[in-house]
Amino acid sequence: MMLFKIPLRNIKRSLRDYAIYFFTLILGVSIFYVFNAIGGQAAMMKVSSSRNDIVKLMMTTISGVSVFVASILAALIVYASRFLMKRRSREFALYMLLGMSKGKISAILLIETVVIGIGSLVAGLFAGIGLSQLMSALVANLFEADMTAYKFSVSGKAIGMTIVYFTVMYAIVMLSNSGSVTKMKLIDLIQSGKKSEKIRLRNPIVCVVIFTVAVLGLGYAYYQVAFNYENLNTEKIGICIALGVTATFMIFLSVAGLLLRVIMRMKKVYHRGLNSFTFRQISSKVSTMVFSMSAICLMLFVTICSLTTAFSVRNSLNSNLKTLCPVDAQIVFEIKEEDRGISEIYKNNGYEVTDGFKDYVHFQAYADESFTLAESLGEQLDVLKKNYAFIDYETSETIVKISDYNNLLKLFGKEPLTLSDDEYIVLCDYNGMKQIRDLALDKGSEITVFGKKLHSKYDKCKDGFICIGAQHLNAGVYVVPDNAVSPDAANMDIFTGNYNAESKEEKQNVEQSQRERIDTITAYLNGKYNEDEIMLMFETKLDIYDAAIGLGAILAFLGLYIGIVFLVACGAILALKELSESVDSIPKYDTLRKIGTDEKDISSSLFRQTGIFFLLPLILAIIHSVFGMKFAMKVMEIFGTEGMGRSIALTSVILLMVYGGYFIVTYINSKWIIRGKSISSE
Repeated sequence: MMLFKIPLRNIKRSLRDYAIYFFTLILGVSIFYVFNAIGGQAAMMKVSSSRNDIVKLMMTTISGVSVFVASILAALIVYASRFLMKRRSREFALYMLLGMSKGKISAILLIETVVIGIGSLVAGLFAGIGLSQLMSALVANLFEADMTAYKFSVSGKAIGMTIVYFTVMYAIVMLSNSGSVTKMKLIDLIQSGKKSEKIRLRNPIVCVVIFTVAVLGLGYAYYQVAFNYENLNTEKIGICIALGVTATFMIFLSVAGLLLRVIMRMKKVYHRGLNSFTFRQISSKVSTMVFSMSAICLMLFVTICSLTTAFSVRNSLNSNLKTLCPVDAQIVFEIKEEDRGISEIYKNNGYEVTDGFKDYVHFQAYADESFTLAESLGEQLDVLKKNYAFIDYETSETIVKISDYNNLLKLFGKEPLTLSDDEYIVLCDYNGMKQIRDLALDKGSEITVFGKKLHSKYDKCKDGFICIGAQHLNAGVYVVPDNAVSPDAANMDIFTGNYNAESKEEKQNVEQSQRERIDTITAYLNGKYNEDEIMLMFETKLDIYDAAIGLGAILAFLGLYIGIVFLVACGAILALKELSESVDSIPKYDTLRKIGTDEKDISSSLFRQTGIFFLLPLILAIIHSVFGMKFAMKVMEIFGTEGMGRSIALTSVILLMVYGGYFIVTYINSKWIIRGKSISSE
């Protein structure tokens, strides 16, 4: 009976001193449930079949990511448990002095873990079920679903997954605690309370050298990923990542040794108020958490980049749909000698390509084998090859007539372009390629197309495209006068139009009919050519829309899932360390009070300690993120970065709520502890 009374009493006492630990457990359970219950919420809404497939794909992806998330949470729980066990050294020493065996101590810890596990699971699941109802609004928004059929739901599958994963985590904690108990020595437990962590004032010259090397390493990595993107390869990216991780550790290692020395040399600052006490406390904390601070900094960096990137891609995709997909459907066919175009192929199969369309444009694109990318760049080719060695410069350029492109612009609802008989315009909306072409156009590059010399009307590319989509993928299309094109050089046939339908249901019916025709024509072409020789694409606004919404939703949810878990882990680790330090420092604060220090000054010192402790990894993470996001923006060029400002703002709000929330709660609890209300003082 005593074995049950002691654990229950310990839990009751621990709830006061280590509320953040229990809060983190409950938060971890609820987050795990919420994200794994998304599929059940989507099933309660009216979602199109294609988007339903995307939801299934997203849930499969989230299930896979949940293994990684569970590993992070398991490591956090084990770390926190071992951390808190160290705080109970005197308690365990007392048990052993009273004759309690290590087996009984292990049994006490086992009962505590089981009770805490069950309690956090139940509380976390209740919180998760409530939060998941709010998450349903986000699901509906991202998938543009109809919520009229939605009702309160509980996901049995998500509950099962949560129980299984967290049972495994708590089992690991039990094994870890049991292992720690078997290694306990009474003399070490008794003396642990008397030991005080000494602040090691490392050799300042060594610290300066380490800091300088770290800064140089980071500078090199920053330059490569942010300003030398074109010359990066997998090996260089790996080197930059390794440099970033190593330099981050070196920064905290050197700062831990330099911080107090630098402040001590600033006599007026060091001796003002409680600054000497404050900075010695901070230096002590950082010195004992160099590895943890480095890991927290890198996790915050990943969180900031993943959240910002995910939200930006999602916003960009939604924005792109309005501009890059202005028509209902498009058919693109690579012309063969036997089949001169889409119309002929349709007629051979008993169809008319225009059936089902109310307005359309049918035109061809051309290629001059002698007019390659290398030729189009003119005198700038050698310079560009040095900076952009990865590009295939022997690819033939795509050419369209000005009359055909103006007809397409009219269908898109845009103003037409004008060209003189000896001019051309380059259309390009892929930023990476646009920069290359602009360099050549700025120098007045002259081209020869089908034997006719032309010069550019503009010194930069015009934003435009001929193929619909959800990303900025047009790497370059040349618009030339009609008389500059050789009719026999057509290599692509493009049919673009709007369905003869008004409502979404009517458009879906027309599209289904069009798909059946495409299937028939594909079978016809497969009978004439090898499969790898055929290039027939049927792109529709409905498909592009669903795919874009699905990709944006998957990225947003994964970014949120990983980002929030990382923030919880970072906040919890820092909070536990700070609270532990507060318990250890109770005698120091009592001494300050005895010599007449005002309570307001003590609180101010504690606030600065906690604030700087939380800010140090965050500041370096933000610096990393500035350059990391420059790299990410290069990678995301095809999606666009129109919503970057809003994405950064949303990421900041999430960071402030979770990480900032841990800071506030930690400060309040630490303040409560040092005022003598801790169990340790009872």
